[in-house]
Amino acid sequence: MAIQNSILTNPSAFTALRTLNSINRGLDTTQNRVSTGLKVSGALDNASSFAIAQGIRAELSGIDAVAQGLNNAKGIGNVAIAGVTGVSNLLSDIRGKLTELANEGITTAQRDILEADFNELVSQAANFIANASFNGVNLISSGAGSVNTLSNLAGGTLSLTAQSAVTTQVGNIATASLATATNAQSILANEFSNLESVVNTALGSLGAEVRALNLQTQFLEQIRDATEEGLGNIVDADLARESARLTSLQVQQQLSTQTLGIANQRPQSLLGLFR
Repeated sequence: MAIQNSILTNPSAFTALRTLNSINRGLDTTQNRVSTGLKVSGALDNASSFAIAQGIRAELSGIDAVAQGLNNAKGIGNVAIAGVTGVSNLLSDIRGKLTELANEGITTAQRDILEADFNELVSQAANFIANASFNGVNLISSGAGSVNTLSNLAGGTLSLTAQSAVTTQVGNIATASLATATNAQSILANEFSNLESVVNTALGSLGAEVRALNLQTQFLEQIRDATEEGLGNIVDADLARESARLTSLQVQQQLSTQTLGIANQRPQSLLGLFR
C-alpha cells in the first residue's frame, strides 16, 4: 500500500511531473516543426524517413547538375545556330554577287567593285563563324569537336554534332578566283553549291539536337517537381495541424504546471496534524 501522507515521498507530484515533462517534450517537438516546417528534420525524429529523405535530396542534387549541363549544351547549340543562320542569311547576297560576276558583259572596274563586295560578304560570314562561341566552345569553327552531355541520372547522353564543314566551305569560297566570268560560274556551281548544302545540313542537325535538349530539360523539370513533392510528403510538416497541436499543448502545459503546484502543496497540509 502506497504511503499517501509523507513529506519525503509525494506520488502525486511524481505523476504531475511526468505528465508535465511529456507535455514539454511534445511542445518542443511541435515548436521545432513549426519553426523548420519539417516533421522530420533529423535522424532523431524518424531514422528511416530521414535516411530516405537524404537519398532523395541527393537525387535532386543530381538532377540539378544534369539540368545545368543540359542548359550549358543548349547555350552552345543556340549560339552555333545563330552563327549558321547568319551565314545562311548572307547566301542570297553572295549568290547575287556571284551571278553578277558570272556576267561576261561587265567592265573590269565593275568586276573589281563586285569582287570587293563579294569578299566583304564572305568576310562577314567568317566573322559570324568566329563569334559563334559559348563558354569557349564553337561547334562550327575549324577542328570543332562534338559535345556530349549527360541527359539523365542513368548515364544517358545527348550530343551536339560539330559542323566544322561550314568553316571549310566558307574558306573554300573565300580563296576561289573571280578573275573571269567563267571562274564565277564555276564557283557558283561548285563551291557555293557546297556551302549552301553544308549550311542547310548544319541548320537541320543543330536545330533537331537543340530541340532534343529542350525536351529533355522540360522532362527533367517535371521529374524534379514530382520528386520534390514526394520528398515533401515524407518530411514536410502540416502547419495547420501543428498550429492546432501547439495551442493544445500550451494549454496542457499551463494546466499541468498548476497540477504540479497543487501536488507540491500536499505535504504542507500535514502540518495541520501537529497543531
